Amino acid sequence: MEAKQQVGLCQKCFHLSATPVCDICSNENRDRETICVVADSRDVIAIEKTREYNGLYHVLGGVISPMDGISPEQLNIQPLIQKVAQKGIKEVILAINPSVEGETTTLYVGQLIKPFTKVTRIAFGLPMGGDLEYADDVTLARALEGRRELV
Repeated sequence: MEAKQQVGLCQKCFHLSATPVCDICSNENRDRETICVVADSRDVIAIEKTREYNGLYHVLGGVISPMDGISPEQLNIQPLIQKVAQKGIKEVILAINPSVEGETTTLYVGQLIKPFTKVTRIAFGLPMGGDLEYADDVTLARALEGRRELV
C-alpha cells in the first residue's frame, strides 16, 4: 500500500517514479537529444540493464489496440510530439515490441514524429544461442533487415 501511494509517473517521461521527475530525466549526464520511446516502464528497465543507451525515454503507457479498446488518444503520444517539436530532439528511437499492436503503434507514432526529427527503430532478430532452423519467418526476415556491417 505504501509503495502504491509513493510511486507515480515522472512528469517528463511517464516512467514510474517516487519523485515528480525520475532519476533518468533528472540526470544531467544523459544525452538530451535522443529519446527512446517504449510501451511501458518494464521496457525502460530492460533497456537500462544493457547499459548501452544513454539518452532519455518516453513511456507511451501501452500500445494501440482497438480490440482492447485502446486508442491513440489514451496513450502518451501528444506529450511526445510536443517534446520532439519543441526541444530540438535529433533522434527518436522506437523500441516497441513487434506484435501486431506494437507494429501499429510504431507506424502511427513514427508518422507523427517524422516531420520533426530522425526516427529509427530497434532491430529485431535472433536471440543469442538461438538456432536458425527453429526461427520463424518473420524473425529471420527482421534479422536480415537489421543486419549491419562487420567491423
